[in-house]
Amino acid sequence: ISYRHLSIVIISYGEVPWGSEGQGHILQRFPEKDWEDNPFPQGIELFCQPNGWQLVPERERPSFFVSVLTDINSERHYCACFTFWEVPSESGAFPKAEASEVDEDEVPGLVQPAQVFAPKSLVLVSRLDHTEVFRNCLGLIYTVHVDSLSVPLETVIGNLLTCVIPVAGGSQVNAPRTITLGAGDRQVIQTPINDSLPVSGSSVAHLFRQLGIVNVLYLFCAALTEHKILFLSSSYQRLTDACRALLAIMFPLKYSFTYVPILPGKLLEVLSTPTPFIIGVNSFFRSETQELLDVIIADLDGGTVTIPECVHISLLPDPLLQQTQTALSMVLDPELEIADHAFPPSSTQPSTLKIQDKEIRAVFLWLFGQLFHGYRWCLHIIRIHPEPVIRFHKAAFLGQRALTEDDFLMKVLDGMAFAGFISERGPPYRPTDLFDDLIANQVERIRQEECSPHKVMNHIKELAEQLFKNENPYPVVAMHKVQRPAESPGHNDPKNLAIFPPLDDVTVQLFIDHAAAKLKTAPPMVKAELNGMVPSGPPLGEHGHVLANSARRLEVVRNCITYIFDNKMLEAKKLMPAVLRALKGRAARVCLTQELNQHVLQNRAVLDDQQFDYIVRMMNCTLQDCSHMDEHGIAAILLPLVTAFCRKLGAGITQFAYSCVQEHMVWTNMQFWEAMFYSDVQNHIRALYLEADGGEQSIAELLGALELASEQSRLWPTLSKEQQSERVQKEESTVFSQAIHYANRMSYLLLPLDTSKNRLLNRSGIGDVESVSNSYVTNSIAGSMAESYDTESGFEDAESSDVANSVVRFINRFVDKVCNESGVTNEHLKALHTMIPDIVQMHIETLDAVHRESKRLPPIQKPKLLRPILLAGEELVMDGMRVHLISDGREEATGALGGPALLPAEGAIFLTTYRLIFKGTPNDPLVGEQVVTRSFPIASLTKEKRISVSLSMDQFIQEGLQLRSCTFQLLKIAFDEEVASDLAEVFRKHMHKLRYPQHVQGTFAFTVGQSGKTLVEHKTKDKNQSIKTLSKNLVKSAKRTIGRQYVTRKKYSPPTWENRSSLQSELDEDEISVSEELDQGSLTLSSTIRSSDRQTMSNVVERACCRDYQRLGLGTLSNSLTRSKNEPFRISTVNRMYTVCRSYPGLLIVPQSIPDSTIQRISRCYRQNRFPVVCWRNSRTKAVLLRSAGLHAKGVVGFFKSPNAPSAGPSQADSTSLEQEKYMQAIISSMPSYCEPSGRNTLGGFTSTHMTLGQRARVISLSQPRVSGKARNPPGGKWGSIRGSGRLSAYNPEVGNRLSSKESPQPNGGPSEALFLRQQRAYLYIIGDKTQLKGGKQDSFQQWEVVPIEVCDVRQVKNSFKKLIKACVPSSATSEPSMTFHRCLEESEWMCLLHRVLQVSVLVVELLDTGSSVMVSLEDGWDVTTQVVSLVQLLSDPYYRTFDGFRLLVEKEWLSFGHRFSHRGAQTLASQSSGFTPVFLQFLDCVHQIHLQFPMEFEFSQYYLKFLAYHYVSNRFRTFLLDSDYERIELGVLYEEKGERKNPQVCKSVWDYIDRLNKKTPIFFNYMFSPEDEEVLRPYSFISNLKVWDFYTEETLSEGPSYDWELVQRGRQERLAEEVPDKPDTTTPKSQRHIVWPCYDSRSRVVPDAITKLLQDLQSLEAELGLPPEKWKDTWDKIKANQRAEPSFNSSLLMSSNLSHQRRSQGVYLPESGVGSSINLAMDRETSTTSTPVAGRPSTSTLYSQFQSTESENRSFEGILFKKGALLKPWKPRWFVLDKTKHQLRYYETRQDKECKGVIELAEVESVIPGTPTMGAPKNIEEKAFFDLKTTKRVYNFCAQDSPNAQLWMDSIQSCLSDA
Repeated sequence: ISYRHLSIVIISYGEVPWGSEGQGHILQRFPEKDWEDNPFPQGIELFCQPNGWQLVPERERPSFFVSVLTDINSERHYCACFTFWEVPSESGAFPKAEASEVDEDEVPGLVQPAQVFAPKSLVLVSRLDHTEVFRNCLGLIYTVHVDSLSVPLETVIGNLLTCVIPVAGGSQVNAPRTITLGAGDRQVIQTPINDSLPVSGSSVAHLFRQLGIVNVLYLFCAALTEHKILFLSSSYQRLTDACRALLAIMFPLKYSFTYVPILPGKLLEVLSTPTPFIIGVNSFFRSETQELLDVIIADLDGGTVTIPECVHISLLPDPLLQQTQTALSMVLDPELEIADHAFPPSSTQPSTLKIQDKEIRAVFLWLFGQLFHGYRWCLHIIRIHPEPVIRFHKAAFLGQRALTEDDFLMKVLDGMAFAGFISERGPPYRPTDLFDDLIANQVERIRQEECSPHKVMNHIKELAEQLFKNENPYPVVAMHKVQRPAESPGHNDPKNLAIFPPLDDVTVQLFIDHAAAKLKTAPPMVKAELNGMVPSGPPLGEHGHVLANSARRLEVVRNCITYIFDNKMLEAKKLMPAVLRALKGRAARVCLTQELNQHVLQNRAVLDDQQFDYIVRMMNCTLQDCSHMDEHGIAAILLPLVTAFCRKLGAGITQFAYSCVQEHMVWTNMQFWEAMFYSDVQNHIRALYLEADGGEQSIAELLGALELASEQSRLWPTLSKEQQSERVQKEESTVFSQAIHYANRMSYLLLPLDTSKNRLLNRSGIGDVESVSNSYVTNSIAGSMAESYDTESGFEDAESSDVANSVVRFINRFVDKVCNESGVTNEHLKALHTMIPDIVQMHIETLDAVHRESKRLPPIQKPKLLRPILLAGEELVMDGMRVHLISDGREEATGALGGPALLPAEGAIFLTTYRLIFKGTPNDPLVGEQVVTRSFPIASLTKEKRISVSLSMDQFIQEGLQLRSCTFQLLKIAFDEEVASDLAEVFRKHMHKLRYPQHVQGTFAFTVGQSGKTLVEHKTKDKNQSIKTLSKNLVKSAKRTIGRQYVTRKKYSPPTWENRSSLQSELDEDEISVSEELDQGSLTLSSTIRSSDRQTMSNVVERACCRDYQRLGLGTLSNSLTRSKNEPFRISTVNRMYTVCRSYPGLLIVPQSIPDSTIQRISRCYRQNRFPVVCWRNSRTKAVLLRSAGLHAKGVVGFFKSPNAPSAGPSQADSTSLEQEKYMQAIISSMPSYCEPSGRNTLGGFTSTHMTLGQRARVISLSQPRVSGKARNPPGGKWGSIRGSGRLSAYNPEVGNRLSSKESPQPNGGPSEALFLRQQRAYLYIIGDKTQLKGGKQDSFQQWEVVPIEVCDVRQVKNSFKKLIKACVPSSATSEPSMTFHRCLEESEWMCLLHRVLQVSVLVVELLDTGSSVMVSLEDGWDVTTQVVSLVQLLSDPYYRTFDGFRLLVEKEWLSFGHRFSHRGAQTLASQSSGFTPVFLQFLDCVHQIHLQFPMEFEFSQYYLKFLAYHYVSNRFRTFLLDSDYERIELGVLYEEKGERKNPQVCKSVWDYIDRLNKKTPIFFNYMFSPEDEEVLRPYSFISNLKVWDFYTEETLSEGPSYDWELVQRGRQERLAEEVPDKPDTTTPKSQRHIVWPCYDSRSRVVPDAITKLLQDLQSLEAELGLPPEKWKDTWDKIKANQRAEPSFNSSLLMSSNLSHQRRSQGVYLPESGVGSSINLAMDRETSTTSTPVAGRPSTSTLYSQFQSTESENRSFEGILFKKGALLKPWKPRWFVLDKTKHQLRYYETRQDKECKGVIELAEVESVIPGTPTMGAPKNIEEKAFFDLKTTKRVYNFCAQDSPNAQLWMDSIQSCLSDA
């Protein structure tokens, strides 16, 4: 039995020589020599007065507390300090204990205060913690002294020092010890039954009372996860108790860091130690603890716990935390549960503190039972003899508990406390305690009860009872009889108090010796060591929730493996993707390892190449999802397998699977290898003892290693010495042989196949045990390994010796660690160290051979790269690089919405001069034969970012790119491992170069087809060049352009201009000269223009604007000097040299009365000099629409100043503002309603128009409820709201009210009628920017009114577009509800911006329609202004809704008026920073919205708009390049003549291209086109009426974007050609059905609408019959004409305009209706228009019919002739027409062709003679069929079908000539 001895010390106050603060001195200590088992702790003086030794003026009451000191062996000493105060001794009565101690009176000059008291302490030092007993004993000594009892102090102390206290479970049958100190006292000491359980008294309960449940739980978790904890209190005893309580609830873990319950003030710097601690400090030092950054401070007095910001405490895992809190609150506050009961039970008091204390501890014991249950199943016993060595397999424990992610448990298991727990509780043969019992026998109970708190409470109460019993085995006899000092009245009187006398040490020593002698003679007390086998408890259940339908998945895995081993490779290949997906689940991975195990015979399984590949792929996939910890033990099971599966490479060389599965983190994790090693050693040692037992083998089979070990430990003492040493030796050699085995295994998995490449080791953590490898390097499985590891794999090249060295180092470190832990002898360890380098070297040599052979294997077949089809003139910049196209956030292609997964796909990325193209095949074998294409024009790239991608099949991370295009496409690609990363870099550089060329001439539209030429790098010009050099440049470029285009070189006079606008030529543009031949008479230049400018001017006249001005009757360039004065407007040439405004066209419409000089002055008031010009006139009301930029800030106020204000003199500002007034007035006076005398105040001029409007009132929408009774809708159709609804309101209400003269608005959002009927209607409304017009006062006389609106600036459009793209083409799938498509769409505010633009446009349309002119002057006049003005014209004038009209509108308003296409499209390097702003796209979207609401009013289809939207950013055509006409002239791209085009297949203008395409196919045509006369459209603009344009969301993966028509056509022909040869077997009928996938097929092609389908059928029939194909337009027009001819149709279909509009407003889409009716329905009521063609502008269909009728009269003779082309051109058949009337011979491509290919004027013909055949003439034609026609210019060679035909032609021509 072990006894714990006490020491007692008396310490008094003593002065330090130099004064300030006192210090304690040990006066006496007993015994004077240390006890053997209880050495005396140093520095005890500090701990008696932790706040410092000080004198006090008043005597204080005696105090008592227990300090805890820890000695160097981490044993705790409990120092009970009893302190009392007495007058300091003045005489040197005390013997000097040390020389340094100087008596006070020897210190000179120290004045003693009148009365002070010094502290003196009695300290009892013990190894046992019996606070109460200590308090009583020391109290007794003091009482004896104070009350001068008759007992000598020496006796009391002697007795105290000699009482023997047993440690635990003590003397015979554990009777309580009664002790007496010989002063009439008696005390019972109860020792705990089991020493391992802590004793807590009631301290735990107090701690919870002081801090509360949550706070204590925080402290508990912090202590377990090794944080620093500091307690503060003003009571020392409370600090000790709190610390003791915290340790008590940590049981069964023991705290092993710094533990100081009371820290003296002098030692406060201990708090800045880096290690964890639990320390208590008096609140007196609170301020010093404030600056501790990482310490958790618990204030016991205030009940708070402060956790610093930088400290993160991991809390208990989730359900446990909740359950623990519930249980604790039931213990501490049982009334909480019934607080709400109507009839609460009479009393539910919590238990007494002592009991409560045990209940709380029981809760924590229960918690640890939950946390650690099953831990014994994860112990590895690696040695049994001479003593057990145990290791804990952390990963397996976490994996089986499914807690690998849990932060708290991870930290606890890694902590010191748990390591101690394992070494103490690991051994299988030892005494057991309460916790062992809990783990062994009550886990099931805990598991079943954890959900019902009351059952848990019962369990806890049972545990609490056991804990209580352990602490108080005999509660009955707990009695103390101890005297206390008498409270006498003169107690505090110093005179009464004697000083505590020095004790006689001899007497005390006698007592001690006497007791020692007695002990020697006493019989030894024996406590039976109750060792036993520690039960393990139930095994760990599989906690991982098994995935649903996992049985099916396991089936797939099993089948696949069976197929592989049965060599059914095709079947296996089909299953492979499913298997790889299934292997994400743990069950499937375990299943895989089990299945593979069955195919291993005698540790070998030889496979062929393909089997090997598949097995390796599965292994890689299985390992890829294992973490580096391998918590499920998958890598552990695979470890023997990777050395079993192999393939023969020839010549006796075998490659094992391990060489292909090295790329996983787990192999570089030291802990993994240790755990594997220990588990193997355990198995071998178990086997060792099972063999030894021989006979009882059957029983032993069932025993686990731990049970076996326990049995062996029990037998150990009974064995003889020889047997013992034999067993030790056997075990040691077992461990040693395993170590050799593992050195081999590790070298297998750590040495790369190609040892010259330093793959795993440099970064992987072989250099550093803790880290794990994060570098995934691609592993093209086995075969092509050699090629793929080039130096780019991300590892530096290194000598092979480096690899060897680092592997050797790693293995050495492993061997050192495990051998030291498992007690391998030093000789063996040395032997290992010498062996390891040899093992590694040997392995490297075998690997070299394998590597050599594996290089010879044919590489794995990858899908072959498909070549893309290129446009004419498009060239590859970089050939295909193998990449994987990864799915982005769009779900259609991934199969998420049904259908197969087309993405991810493997293929190649091609970079051409025009596009970026991906072409490849899906990875999913079910659709492996489909082709996936994604491409976009390089010019539309808006964002490029690097990403790293992990592909599902192989686990390697690859570098990739994410490329976003403003054609709403996203390419997310990952480069294949065969692409070197520098190649990827080159790719990026080329891409950037192509995306942002130096100059606009570097764009594709300019460089197309110029293969040999290098691009000229234009130097960017300096902005401040002198005018002289600029004009020189201009002359040069002008000469260049003119020289190139016209043969006649005329002198070109250089313009001069202000140097104000910077010369940024950024974009390019392409205009085509007008196709009709204009009647020259009307366009002859006026003689006011100098002859030198005529050449340019004649071109300017042909520009779009000019044609439109003539159409609108806004003026012509008349031939005479005198302008016709009655015309209100004229065409001004003031800007012909682009000097007034650089961004305006050359010809502008201005009021007749304003001279050019005024214009130049006015222009300065406007931004960018863009002064107001007329761009459209309403043919009915003669109101005009003007456009301009906003005013310069200085101009605004001047503009609105009253003209009559007195001014100091005719200043410049005044005169311009007067001229501006004049300009406005001139515009107003141009309006007929103003010229009429009564026109000012009445609506006189308008009554008639209202009458005519009446007929059209039925167009009012049917989809809105009609207004009740009175038809208050304005006549004339649909209305968008003027005052914006919704948050982006576009007008301020005050203006709206002024417009509607304070009347309430219409129910459908239109303005009320009063707007149009009020007396004071303004003649001119100026739509201006709200912010611009501040401070302008409206003048009451002025006839114009300003409507301020809020416009969206360019930045808003740019940001909105970015968000729109992200919404339509998200880069990754997201499940967040805040990121759904509609939410993102709403946040982009794109719809709100459309709503604003449409709203303003509808307002302007309405004002124009009621006869007021409108001037739109917003921002710089080239973004929003352009949008509004073009939309207004589109809505007001039906002409602009035809092909010609829309083209003209875009050319006039967008191109000529200088919308900055290059700048807004960021098309060159200079504009890269400005970013992409799709102003034009916004306009097209608005047109699309109008088209949806009025499908019958547009000649062009929705596809036409998408086509423009795509090509305005694609840079394929020059049309949308450059920023203004001026820039286009400078580059010479404005007037390119048709005849001059060198290679015909390259179209420079998008309009030409559309015209050509439109002849071939009806794709751009809208079959529902049947316009109403002069229809003004008023679309709804509410956001609810707007739809998302499908241009943003649709895609066709089969062929890429369909906007490059020839590519799509060629692609389809190739596909058809491929399909044809596969049909020899006519036996099986081929199904006509075809699956259409929404994102793969082109819906419009696979499922065309009825009319298109019929036209296609017609074409194919014509082709079959060999007829010359008829143009689709002719067919269509014929059908329409027939339809009109038969009245029955009209009646049957009720084709009145009424119905057709009803149909339109309800949005019936005809192309989707049935076949028969759709043709009929689309023939609309054009009867009126044909019979009486409108004089001004015939509709397109009437143009055709007129053309037919007039032409046929003049065709005197026609037929087919072969004509020989110009030099080196072939003969071609043409349709010739001899026209007597016009006296010409015309020829066409085909009979139906309307456009003449050429004309031979008969006046120029000299003779017609028979000819001879020449080279290349048509075969099989007689010689006489040839004849020649000689003109003054050249000779034409013709060939007829036969000789009579030729004779006929010759005669006819001759007769024409003679007639003339």
